[in-house]
Amino acid sequence: MSDQGLFIVLSAPSGAGKSSICRRLLAACPEIEFSVSYTSRKPRPNEINGKDYHFISREDFQRRIDQGEFIEWIENYGHFYGTSGKAMHEVLGRGKDLLLDIEPRGAKEIKKKFEDGIFVFVLPPSLDELLKRLEKRGHESPEVIKKRFTQAERELKEVMWYDYTVFNEDLETAAKQLIAIYHAEKCKTNRLSSKIDRFFKLC
Repeated sequence: MSDQGLFIVLSAPSGAGKSSICRRLLAACPEIEFSVSYTSRKPRPNEINGKDYHFISREDFQRRIDQGEFIEWIENYGHFYGTSGKAMHEVLGRGKDLLLDIEPRGAKEIKKKFEDGIFVFVLPPSLDELLKRLEKRGHESPEVIKKRFTQAERELKEVMWYDYTVFNEDLETAAKQLIAIYHAEKCKTNRLSSKIDRFFKLC
């Protein structure tokens, strides 16, 4: 096996705190790069093009779909979201590790194409707490909140095929668990086979 980087796919329903956990993992492990997805929606306040998402037009997104650029893509709430396969291969080929923030449908597509990914699902403490978190956002209508909650209930059922589950009852604890998962995976023997071979060649 080559010294190719590993990748973590983190999934969760809206309101589970996935973005906050991602930020803490990246801060604690600066060697991990974040996979910036493409989207056809407009940026929200404080979102930065190229950092939070690559914001492109719907027409441009459709062209990239037709050209097979995305390793996974979905349409969600009337907007396209997708992950560039070329960008992903480039990062992993450099031996860098990669974090992908992707919902379950996209995660399933990636799992079909990559056998050695790490798939982690973040669960809220309860459905009641999830609904409260969605309502606290304050910038969405009751109709949108209802749609997000209904979709969250569907997504929660996907948890059983993921490799790991993290309950976000406390943000710091959840982040520490994800960091521990990452460090444990880095120590797996099959991921260190090239380094082990070099060790024995030097003996």
